[in-house]
Amino acid sequence: MSQTIEEAKDTIGRAATPTFVPSQVASPVPHYLTQAYWWAYVHPNAVRTFERDWLVSLILFGNYDRLRDAALDDLGPVVTGQTLQVACAYGSFSAHLQRRLHAEARLDVVDILPIQLQNLASKLVPDARVVLLQGDSAALACADASYDQVVLFFLLHEQPEATRRATLAEAMRVVRPGGKVVIVDYHRPALWNPIRILMRGVFATLEPYAMDLWRHEVSEFLPADRQPRSIAKSTFFGGLYQKLLLTR
Repeated sequence: MSQTIEEAKDTIGRAATPTFVPSQVASPVPHYLTQAYWWAYVHPNAVRTFERDWLVSLILFGNYDRLRDAALDDLGPVVTGQTLQVACAYGSFSAHLQRRLHAEARLDVVDILPIQLQNLASKLVPDARVVLLQGDSAALACADASYDQVVLFFLLHEQPEATRRATLAEAMRVVRPGGKVVIVDYHRPALWNPIRILMRGVFATLEPYAMDLWRHEVSEFLPADRQPRSIAKSTFFGGLYQKLLLTR
């Protein structure tokens, strides 16, 4: 990106609608996305297929609302300050986050795919507090300690290890001391969980990087020089999902 996030926002101001700000120099789509996730996020038919609340809920075995609300509750009933959502998400997560924003709060959403940002813009109500920006989660174009909270909602399992490590390092870099990083993603389920065998097959077929989150704690991917002050972890649905609250 030729502009930082702050420069882009200064250029456009806060418009009356959620504003999609394309990069002045198009950020290349990572090879792993076009190779492994063209069917889910990159192709226009993907958006038309997966942007259905009932389907998102079905994919998560009816746990979508529960996981969404658990993440939002860590941000508070009224979300203040500057919030960064790293990557768009199918479903109503961003819309519910928008509804919790304080009148003077700000929300930036960064995604590498313009088609995902355009889709998200269509789901949000007119709001001068929200800006959507094209950018790379592994190389955020914003200053150190520039956000009060950062949210990663079902992103890390879609990234190869090097990208995942860089994304977490960037999240820890841009959040202010005392700020929060909220993560929701897959987790290794309990041995007794009947979904365990099914999900192994799903991951082997469709999610080539997701098993990393079964084999390792997310904390193992955090940078040694940007460790959080504390990590609070909760698991859901027999351990298949996890929520992490990292405090810098």
